[in-house]
Amino acid sequence: MCTKYVSPDDAAIERYWEVRPGGSWSGSEMFPRAEGPFIRRVVGDSEPRRECIVGQWGLIPSFAQEPRVPYSTFNARFEELGQKASYKVPWARGQRCLIPATSFDEPCWETGRNVWWRFARRDGAPWGLAGLWNAWVDRATGEVHESYTMLTVNADAHPLMRRLHKPDPKYGPDEQDKRSVVAIAAADVDRWLHGSREEAAALVVPPALELIEAAPVAGRRR
Repeated sequence: MCTKYVSPDDAAIERYWEVRPGGSWSGSEMFPRAEGPFIRRVVGDSEPRRECIVGQWGLIPSFAQEPRVPYSTFNARFEELGQKASYKVPWARGQRCLIPATSFDEPCWETGRNVWWRFARRDGAPWGLAGLWNAWVDRATGEVHESYTMLTVNADAHPLMRRLHKPDPKYGPDEQDKRSVVAIAAADVDRWLHGSREEAAALVVPPALELIEAAPVAGRRR
């Protein structure tokens, strides 16, 4: 489960994904319920074009009564998208998005306590992390609230990502269901945003080990 990432500035987003953010956000360090940029296909456009807008990190389901939902929707398990009420409609409708990230943080408990690790790309490029988006409409005012969630996938077989997160003592070492974010390669962005669900599902894997530059974060406690 990812609870912090660093968002690139608008110039980097335009340089790497050829789209300029439509909106502003408060700083680069992103925590749940913060406002951040995400890239999606242009809504209602028959051409495979992209747009980058700003919304809340924490998906607001269409059935929500208010924009601040009382439960966590900033991460979504890929294996449960078709069953979870908050995500099954956006997934069925192809409301997939890309979340630009210079780096993301994950907790490592190998020492018996939480040590935050930071994950950047070895080549210096930003990550394009897989997500879903939704637009929630306030029935009283008509105001539209954009939001998104970050997908996670099982990483028990990944040599690095399986080392993260606090182990659950109720389960054995091979039954932990360790989670990882999903990185979409630059060559696969259009397939992720515009392709079929089957084509998109084939891209949902943990980041390749050779892409990752990871190290403990000095001084982080939160």
